[in-house]
Amino acid sequence: MKKVIFLLTIIMFFFKTSATANYEKKIYDFSIESITGETINLNDYKNKVILVVNTASYCGFTKQYNELQELWDLYKEKGLIVLGVPSNSFNQEKDNNADIKEFCEFNFNINFPLTTITEVKGENAHEIFKWAKDNHGQSAVPKWNFHKILINKEGKVEDTFASFTGPLSNKIIKKLDQIL
Repeated sequence: MKKVIFLLTIIMFFFKTSATANYEKKIYDFSIESITGETINLNDYKNKVILVVNTASYCGFTKQYNELQELWDLYKEKGLIVLGVPSNSFNQEKDNNADIKEFCEFNFNINFPLTTITEVKGENAHEIFKWAKDNHGQSAVPKWNFHKILINKEGKVEDTFASFTGPLSNKIIKKLDQIL
């Protein structure tokens, strides 16, 4: 019985949710560099819902760019920001921002905000991803490309979605309809 309680305690620790987070900072306290070199000040997105997605050009999930663009088109007027974060954390991204930008625009007509190539896991992860992990737990850490972190209007992690969950999935649409 003691082993079961111990294991449950460990599992609960690794999968803690935002309900236990203290949120000393909100997403609006951060900035990140855009794919063209300007600063994206996330405070500019205050009171909006943000879907942060780590992306990669050579991934099996790359076709999700189509659904991300469609989601952006459907919900941007309601206050959704789709933020694509190209990353080579899983060794599936192009070598430079210009090539990524061209790839996204030419193949998927992407016009939602994209960041510069950014680390999303580990010691060198961008502070946004460290913040998400600290406040929402392991489920906020990307396990692969096209991992999704949904930020609510209060600037806190609302939910996370694995790579297999498409941007237009019922799970994401239902959650967006609840919080927008």
